[in-house]
Amino acid sequence: MIIEQIAGKLEQLRPEDRAARHVEKVYMDSEDLLKKIQRVTTDHGNEIGIRLTQKDELADGDILYMDDKNMIVIVVRPDDLLVIRPRSMQEMGEIAHKLGNRHLPAQFEGERMLVQYDYLVEEQLVQDAIPYTREKMKVKKAFRHVGHKH
Repeated sequence: MIIEQIAGKLEQLRPEDRAARHVEKVYMDSEDLLKKIQRVTTDHGNEIGIRLTQKDELADGDILYMDDKNMIVIVVRPDDLLVIRPRSMQEMGEIAHKLGNRHLPAQFEGERMLVQYDYLVEEQLVQDAIPYTREKMKVKKAFRHVGHKH
């Protein structure tokens, strides 16, 4: 089976529509969400190909296939993250500048900055006394590296 477009979002299905279908899951790392072409295996051992023709990126809860009795859904594995909680805008700017010099992608949720775990970043946070925690959690979008030239 080759999947060329996302069939829907699990969160948008009514509870009775979910309950009426057998669910197979495809477990993915967040970095794999950016790949337009890949081969994956469901938790039932079924191999499927993904060849997206649209601009959409894969996300947790995407339905790859659905009929009256079955559906195949993406489940994103949690990432190992540093959750940074700067106490001021100045502290946010300073740590963002230092992380930018390392070319690390970051995500922002409210007043929290999320970066993938890196021991050097953790050492910098300790040295600068910036509050953070190390957590396993799902991200809403994959971390995307942005290319640039000096």
